[in-house]
Amino acid sequence: MEQAFGVVEFLALIFVVVAGLMAVAVVILFIVDRTQTEDAIRRNYPVIGRFRHLFSELGEFFRQYFFAMDREELPFNRAQRDWVGRAGGGKSNTVAFGSTRNLALPGTPIFVNAPFPPLDDQYASTEPLMIGPTARKPYLAPSIFNISGMSYGAISRPAVQALSRGAKEAGVWLNTGEGGVSPFHLEGGCDLVFQIGTAKFGVRDQNGGLSDEKLRAVAAHDTIRMFEIKMAQGAKPGKGGILPGAKVNEEIARIRGLDVGQDGISPNRHREIDSFDHLLDMVSHIREVTGKPVGIKTVVGAEEPFRELFETIARRGSDAAPDFITIDGGEGGTGAAPMPLIDLVGMPIREALPLVVNLRDEFHLRERVRIIASGKLVNPGDVAWAIASGADYVASARGFMFALGCIQALKCNKNTCPTGITTHDPRFQKGLVVKKKYKRVARYAKAIQSEVETIAHSVGVSEPRLMRRRHVRIVQPNGRSVPMNKLYPGYNTTTPS
Repeated sequence: MEQAFGVVEFLALIFVVVAGLMAVAVVILFIVDRTQTEDAIRRNYPVIGRFRHLFSELGEFFRQYFFAMDREELPFNRAQRDWVGRAGGGKSNTVAFGSTRNLALPGTPIFVNAPFPPLDDQYASTEPLMIGPTARKPYLAPSIFNISGMSYGAISRPAVQALSRGAKEAGVWLNTGEGGVSPFHLEGGCDLVFQIGTAKFGVRDQNGGLSDEKLRAVAAHDTIRMFEIKMAQGAKPGKGGILPGAKVNEEIARIRGLDVGQDGISPNRHREIDSFDHLLDMVSHIREVTGKPVGIKTVVGAEEPFRELFETIARRGSDAAPDFITIDGGEGGTGAAPMPLIDLVGMPIREALPLVVNLRDEFHLRERVRIIASGKLVNPGDVAWAIASGADYVASARGFMFALGCIQALKCNKNTCPTGITTHDPRFQKGLVVKKKYKRVARYAKAIQSEVETIAHSVGVSEPRLMRRRHVRIVQPNGRSVPMNKLYPGYNTTTPS
């Protein structure tokens, strides 16, 4: 009995001590909140005002798991992420009972099923397509769906390794992003697109200009198939790349030519390019030095500048044209960008892509200039829409981030990514196991290709690049759908839109 009373007294003492410490903490917080001058809520409501910040911080996570419906979240909803997760895991993506998608929402694409689709034995997979027929080493690209630019630095070492190995297994290309090529891009043996950003990381001379010597050294890698001049990015058109100094470790600093901890800020444009003639000069120069196809990545703000681009090509001749144009939508993603640019600048891909395709075809460059669509295209329906609109290829970054395990924590710019994808903190990186994740990358890429081919079969053609705008209807504000070739008539006279 005495022993029992002793335990009770000990627990009571602990309770009193804890309660006393809590009371002291509350008093200290009360004084701190009442005397500080930065936060009006905490000054007027000491202690309890702190809960507002806590709940605001936790709100995005609670909404994701408990409150938001499958199709409600932004930038990507649960249904989109779950499809990628199942595809990457090699699980069935069949669903039961009915669609959870609101098919009356304006802008929704509805594919036109054929009354007599091809039989199963008439099914054909997507054929490879050549890019850069005038380059000394053209690229016969095998896949319609590829990995868009993500720099080593913006994403982690194991993320790059998993993407490289996964791309090799799936037979897709991997864009290096503007941070230069790292050993981790090369180790997987996949096809690579070397992106040249405005800071020219990896191919810059001492003055920040383009180094022909470094270009030749990069082009000497057999797996680097093409070069892409980055003019603009969907999430931040008019502003260069931003790599927070917290992510710049010794290795990244060496690859990019920065100091450890230094912010990697790229100029908002290439200093050598202030006209379309100068742009085509650079395209031709890089193609001559490297011998490989060269294209540009940009964002559409209006039709007029792109018409001027194609008029300049027409004046100079098709040999001066870029081998491909990557169109990034204003809804494109990034690790760090000002909110006004993410929210408000640049045409969405749904409007921009048909516009540029029409201009290319109007100037009779369909076989000369390939179009790559990018910007929030992560599911089969998105990719099929882009191909039907006239894109030759689709490139995705965030789709492959989901395949790696991204949970949309929105911490890409803080070096605290909980899945190890966009952080260089070893504590978080250990969660990304390359030998497991690269398989998910490959399965996701293959699943997209397979299901886009299924959609193509359903609309009555044997492979995706035979889809046309007439195979898609777009839902209007009145709830009725209109054929896309009526909304965006094409200029190609040899292949009906």
